[in-house]
Amino acid sequence: MQATRLAIPDVVLLRPKRHGDARGYFVESFNARSFEAATGLSPVFVQDNEALSVEVGTVRGLHFQRHPTAQGKLVRAIKGAIFDVAVDIRTGSPTFGRHVSATLTAEAGEQLWVPPGFAHGYCTTLPDSVIAYKVTDFYSAADDGGIAWDDPALGIEWPLASGAALLSDKDRRQPKLADLPATFTYEA
Repeated sequence: MQATRLAIPDVVLLRPKRHGDARGYFVESFNARSFEAATGLSPVFVQDNEALSVEVGTVRGLHFQRHPTAQGKLVRAIKGAIFDVAVDIRTGSPTFGRHVSATLTAEAGEQLWVPPGFAHGYCTTLPDSVIAYKVTDFYSAADDGGIAWDDPALGIEWPLASGAALLSDKDRRQPKLADLPATFTYEA
């Protein structure tokens, strides 16, 4: 497994090794020993989630869960492709309010580790994209939170035309980062 720390080094882009031949390929999409060797991290995943987005330009996010059920996420496309984003929302962090992004494709098999303390979201870039992600805590509606995907203060350059995003009602109503109460605290 190849790991690349992004501009915010807590977020890691992973490329599991694929073994291919005339039949196709085989890949260990997750192996705890390989993940720890590549990243120095050993999260415990408790839930696997999957989402189908039919239309190009479907935006899901930017979401997070507050303590005590804060989630780390390991995200991958199992069909199609996404533009994946993580925003640092840890108060006191030197990268607070900044984001990193990566394109994740089923074809190449990239994965993105998004630790607790980050808001996460993505935009589909191919139709019928299926996204799978492992999380480190169970879903909790009481701890569910988010920020506006299009908050201009974040400076995210989403790969879609203005006004073209397909959003849930929930994601249309998320607050801007400046209106979000302190949710996470940075620990060096």
